[in-house]
Amino acid sequence: MNPARRVAFDTIRAVHDTDAYANLLLPHEIGRAGLSPADAGLATELTYGTLRRQGTYDAIVADAAGRGVDAIDPPVLDALRLGAHQLLSTRVAPHAAVHETVELVRRAAGAKATGFANAVLRRVSERSWDEWLARVERSARSDDERLGLRHAHPVWVIRAFRRALAAEGRADELEQLLAADNASPSVTLAALPGLAEPPADAERTPFSPIGFRLGGGAPDRVVVASEGRVRVQDEGSQLAALALARAVPVRPGERWLDLCAAPGGKTAVLAAEALAGGARLEANELSPVRARLVRDSVSGIPLDVPVSEEDGRARAGRGRYDRILVDAPCTGLGALRRRPEARWRKTPADVPELTALQVELLSAAVDALAPGGIVAYVTCSPHLAETAAVVAEVRRRSGDLLEELDAREVVASVAASDIDLPAQADGSGRAQLWPHRHGTDAMSISLLRRR
Repeated sequence: MNPARRVAFDTIRAVHDTDAYANLLLPHEIGRAGLSPADAGLATELTYGTLRRQGTYDAIVADAAGRGVDAIDPPVLDALRLGAHQLLSTRVAPHAAVHETVELVRRAAGAKATGFANAVLRRVSERSWDEWLARVERSARSDDERLGLRHAHPVWVIRAFRRALAAEGRADELEQLLAADNASPSVTLAALPGLAEPPADAERTPFSPIGFRLGGGAPDRVVVASEGRVRVQDEGSQLAALALARAVPVRPGERWLDLCAAPGGKTAVLAAEALAGGARLEANELSPVRARLVRDSVSGIPLDVPVSEEDGRARAGRGRYDRILVDAPCTGLGALRRRPEARWRKTPADVPELTALQVELLSAAVDALAPGGIVAYVTCSPHLAETAAVVAEVRRRSGDLLEELDAREVVASVAASDIDLPAQADGSGRAQLWPHRHGTDAMSISLLRRR
């Protein structure tokens, strides 16, 4: 059995069986299996491609099997999803895809299931991707369901994206966004300002002044050699941290707080900026395991950054701060390129609980601001309930205490080149980044200042 397929299958099973995160587990599984670079690339493509288009593959498998996917044993279903991906979306030879998938079924579910799996895969192989799409789309009950099948997104996510784009007058970009979510993102790195420089042959990112991409090869060599001063980080994440750090000039002695700091990428950028400006930075992360990631992220920076492990709603009240980053827990709908399983794991029922927490965290941060202090409210989600609505509710509760800064103007001033950030329909200063427009995660950035 090909080891790349085994690693992909084991990762997919862990995602569905134990709620594992593919982007965290897959590198570990690749290392443990000792895969060659070529096999590591195949395992990555098989894992991410299968998880991204899971909803569409489920419709195809159900049609080919003559039964709903709920009636198929989970290990067998995961193998069939993986087989369908190889047959319809890769250059893997059909006979190899069928044979290897049947062997995975034999290993996971026993010999009795192999006949069923073989029959389903043979039926899948009889049509091309476009022919299968045309077939399963006929069962869609609405245009949004057809979009969901074609672009492998749940209908509720499609509708949330449409509303967020419409708030900028750009609803016609929806299919571009959905297609961008299904493209593998390039690896972007950040050279911490004042502490590192991109390699001479690196390609600079279009917007972040500290971002770059390597021409080829794995980034690990550059990251390790930098002793923590170069790190892998999405360009949108870099811009969010820089927007807070550079919204107004830094006064020596300022006190900053990263309230929900894990995994620590934005913390590292803030630490470098604080070091350059003579400010102090503190960080907080509720989870002890994730707090260790934050400590690791700032270990190469010559600045003492204490990391507490508390509920952010309580932690914010232990001081007065000039700048606070609230990178709030959210649905993560803005990072579906990197976390392909998230689109199937989250549901509309998750949103109210998250928005209630987001309002409480941002309110606690506002209460902890010194006069003139600024809070950046950031989410890796464009969902209007998690972005515009949260800021509007906190501003309503705060009365005249807060003024909103124009985050679009701030991000544009930070960016290394012109950046397309349309005005929001609600008249707010919120800046919204997008995968299809900016090549970043769909990061939302709002800046509020205490009068």
